[in-house]
Parts: sequence; structure tokens; C-alpha cells
Amino acid sequence: MRSYIKDILPVKRLVDVILTCLGLIIIWPLILLIAACIRIFIGSPVLFRQVRPGFGGKPFMVYKFRSMNEKKDGQGNLLPDGERLTGLGKSLRTTSLDELPELINVLKGEMSLVGPRPLLMQYLERYSPEQARRHDVLPGITGWAQINGRNALTWQDKFQLDVWYVDNWSVGLDLKILLLTFWKVLKREGISQPGYATAEEFMGNEV
Repeated sequence: MRSYIKDILPVKRLVDVILTCLGLIIIWPLILLIAACIRIFIGSPVLFRQVRPGFGGKPFMVYKFRSMNEKKDGQGNLLPDGERLTGLGKSLRTTSLDELPELINVLKGEMSLVGPRPLLMQYLERYSPEQARRHDVLPGITGWAQINGRNALTWQDKFQLDVWYVDNWSVGLDLKILLLTFWKVLKREGISQPGYATAEEFMGNEV
């Protein structure tokens, strides 16, 4: 880990806690409303939980609002994501409201408001050493890659943007990303890759 990263972590953590607490004071009625709608129209559980790699690749449990049902095929296997994504779930994803429970992860110190998005555990062994540096900071609810294309980017472009963020972090950059995130959400850009409910699986780098 680069030495300056250890110095910025306490500052970044302080900004996260202050902004998250202020945000929760404002949006808690919206969070309760979304939870009630999911309970009524999709069912329990309201939250989607999954183990993701965090700082240094350490596993943690990420929380999101549930957007899919549990429909299965005749053999008992879950249907593809695109077939299980509900109308309510699609609306939550296009507005990024499904990410709001990750504020719990921020308060717990497992995530930051801004940073590389937490992906899947199986991706860890598929990264190049350079790509793995995205885990030198806490994963974020939004990030540099999200405001520069989100899921419309190739995996290689996403990782390059993630590593650029690691090397260029500042409080000003985080605030810029947060402001641009609101704009991108309003424009609903880069929500998914063509032909996928979100994005195709990262299978590793070509040899």
C-alpha cells in the first residue's frame, strides 16, 4: 500500500461519517417508504445481502435494497437476473435508490461514500496486480468509474479509473464525484451493458 493512503484514511473516514449522518437525517422517511414498497410488492426479505471484498480484499457483508424476486425454473434453479428483476426493482436501480442501505456499511467503516465499487469475491483472483490496487482504499457507494460511464464501460476501463482514483484521492475529488453522481442518476446513464441486467461477468484478463 502506498504510504500516503494510510494518511488519508482517517480524513476520508471523518468526511464519510459526517455526510452520512447528515444524509440519513434528511432521507430516513424515503428509506422507510422504499422498504415498505419492497415488502408489499416483492416480499421479504427487504434487504439483499452478499459477501463482497472490501479494503485489502477483506470480505464484508454488503447491504442493498432487494430488486429481484425468487422465481425458479422447473429444476429449482433461479431464473436469470433479467427475468427476476421486478418493475419496482428496475426503478430502484435506474435511480440508484437500491444502494441506500450501503450507508449502513459506511457507518460500520466497511465502505466509503466514494471509492471503487465492491464487486464479487471470485474476481479477486482474476485481477492483475495493477487492477488489485483498487482495494487499497475502501470500496464506495459511488466512484470515479460510476460518473465516467458506470456499467457501459469495459472492465479494463473501469479498473483503470478505479486505480486512477486511488492515486489521486482528495476531499475535493470526493465532493466532485458525489455532486456528479446526482447528475448522472438524474440522466440515468450507463445503468447496464446492452444485453445484460447490469454488467457481464469479469472473467479475467487476456493472456
